[in-house]
Amino acid sequence: MNVSRIALAAGVAVSSVVLLSGTAFAHISVQPQGEAAKGGYATVHFKVPNERDNASTVKVEVALPAEHPLASVSTQPVPGWKAQVTKAKLAKPLEVHGKRITEAATKITWTAAGSKIAPGEFQQFTVSLGQLPENADKLVFKALQTYDNKEVVRWIEEPKKGAPEPETPAPVLALSAATDDHHGGGAAAKNDGADEAEDAGKGDGHGTEETAAAASDSTDTTARVLGTVGILVGAAGVAFGVLAGRRRSA
Repeated sequence: MNVSRIALAAGVAVSSVVLLSGTAFAHISVQPQGEAAKGGYATVHFKVPNERDNASTVKVEVALPAEHPLASVSTQPVPGWKAQVTKAKLAKPLEVHGKRITEAATKITWTAAGSKIAPGEFQQFTVSLGQLPENADKLVFKALQTYDNKEVVRWIEEPKKGAPEPETPAPVLALSAATDDHHGGGAAAKNDGADEAEDAGKGDGHGTEETAAAASDSTDTTARVLGTVGILVGAAGVAFGVLAGRRRSA
């Protein structure tokens, strides 16, 4: 078999995957920094790519879910952009940490002020949100993207489970299970676990020995994995050499 043809086919396959992936994910998306736990607060990033070759993005509008009002919304400054949070009165006031909340944020607007999202670029906008709902698995943020040629792209279609991705999907934030501490319970739990392990080790000396044994096992496992990878890489090199030799003989 011609080695050059194999390499060419592999290159075409990789290029196709990259191009298709870029097309599928070239829309506004939202991801949490860490986790977005039900009933808690989260920092999220709205990623806004530019999909046009002949225009730049100059405004981004994100609607906050009306069915799950968010009492606390704050934006992180972005050089060259002006952020504005729009609020409205709530038909039904919220109770947050014993306080009565009568209004909530309904929309965030970022407007270019000396900067733009040019073709081939993206911009990330960071927001702190809370209190997240306890009775929902996700939040849908419908968004509008405006270009300097007056074109407006409406990212408002809600993706449906088991259905193909919409042409203009809305950003969706998945919510994880609630934690005991809504203000960073995950970190606290990790620290508590570390303290318990340390206390156990101080008891009679066995904890330290068990920890050392665990570390040794981990090191041994890592060494085995690396050794296996080395063997596979070596085998691939030998196979390539054999194929190249056959080609030269032919």
